[in-house]
Amino acid sequence: MGRADRAAFVLERLRERIDRPTTELQYETPYQLLVAVILSAQCTDERVNKATPDLFDAYPTVQALAKAMPDDIYPYIQSITFPNNKAGYLAKMARQVVENFDGRIPDTIDALETLTGVGRKTARVVAQVAHDADALPVDTHVFRVANRIGLVKEDATTPKKVEQQLKRVIPKEDWGEAHHLLILHGRYTCTARSPDCHDCALTDVCKYYKRLQRRPDQVDGLDTSRGAYYCSTSNHYFDDPDIHVDRYDQEQIACPHCGSMQVVRTSTGEPTKQVKDYRVNG
Repeated sequence: MGRADRAAFVLERLRERIDRPTTELQYETPYQLLVAVILSAQCTDERVNKATPDLFDAYPTVQALAKAMPDDIYPYIQSITFPNNKAGYLAKMARQVVENFDGRIPDTIDALETLTGVGRKTARVVAQVAHDADALPVDTHVFRVANRIGLVKEDATTPKKVEQQLKRVIPKEDWGEAHHLLILHGRYTCTARSPDCHDCALTDVCKYYKRLQRRPDQVDGLDTSRGAYYCSTSNHYFDDPDIHVDRYDQEQIACPHCGSMQVVRTSTGEPTKQVKDYRVNG
């Protein structure tokens, strides 16, 4: 299955599972959305939604926020990750909007990216959600899910590359919806730790899942006195493994007798083979 066909299949399956593919950040205006997205960096939407009501009561408009100092903003967002930095971003961003955009939140990606605290992803989220711009923002969830499923190539090692490759296989009119579908799938099913593959509608096209299935089965009843590792290919115990690099550039424990990576730990019977996973660096 080619990537475009896989993408179409994935979106159709996710539409069946996810009734309302939209942002989970709570907002009423583009100003509130921009603030919430800035606060959501490396923080959960749930935590942001708990903090923003009091913040918006205190600073209901960007003009009000522009008059605040970071120390004024900090108490309202201290429960959020990196509150000191984000308080500074919000204060400076608000002043820039007032001074450079007549107090109106910019509606283009280029203009949004001139604001402090607004990077590539944040600008695209705000432009797409608030103004229905042609954008396909890539956050950590989209990055992970797109790579795991195989919607992008192995060389898609940055959010920008993932975005560019997704845009080639997903029709422009579906970019906004695809962004939310992939985020929600990554947030609740294809999680960073312990993805729920048993409740996933995409396992028949997911490359990550297929690699998981190629790991050796657990082996019970092994004799730990004969070695720390057991090779299920050659029925060989050993203590000192070789290290091989697989086709995905993953270092794997290998049998020194036959070179097989079908190795389990004798203490648990669990396979040592690691499946390549995908994290945004930095």
